[in-house]
Amino acid sequence: MALSSGTRSLFGELASWGAAAAILIVGVVHYDTLRGGLNEALGIADLPATSEPQSANALVESTSTPVSHSGREELRAQQDGHYYARAEVNGRLLDVMVDTGASMVALTYEDAERAGLNLKPSDFTGRVSTANGTAAVAPVMLDRVSIGHVQVRNVRAAVCERGKLEKTLLGMSFLSRLERVDINQGRLTLIE
Repeated sequence: MALSSGTRSLFGELASWGAAAAILIVGVVHYDTLRGGLNEALGIADLPATSEPQSANALVESTSTPVSHSGREELRAQQDGHYYARAEVNGRLLDVMVDTGASMVALTYEDAERAGLNLKPSDFTGRVSTANGTAAVAPVMLDRVSIGHVQVRNVRAAVCERGKLEKTLLGMSFLSRLERVDINQGRLTLIE
């Protein structure tokens, strides 16, 4: 039995989202390993730990004013070695972690609501494994994602079901659309 072109197209789209979800899973599950290997390959030393832990909110606040030029933003690594920023997603400000190890933008359910995405249970068509167990995800298209002067339109993303993702990740579906992404001496530079 031959499949119609619409059915073939649907299967192709499902396969693409499945592959994206698999890459996201690998990125989330093996993030520390991938990051350590990247730092070693680039010759970047891990940042020393301090005796005073900082909350993720404090880290975001300290990076909410990145060094910027038109079409360029620079973020500094925080004490935990991660890059945090305040991103505008669909016109709403969200605290995110910029994650070169994530294949795509992954939104927490709560951040998706803040960004104006009204999801129904039937929208959660994919399944991924996270550090918090298996989660259902809803594939979405974000109109606009920006950090300061760096902006990308029509960004593919996935929304995790409530409680399955601790922080929104700004992954490669955003970063790969930039002209350049550089990591050097604890600074992440994004160039549009």
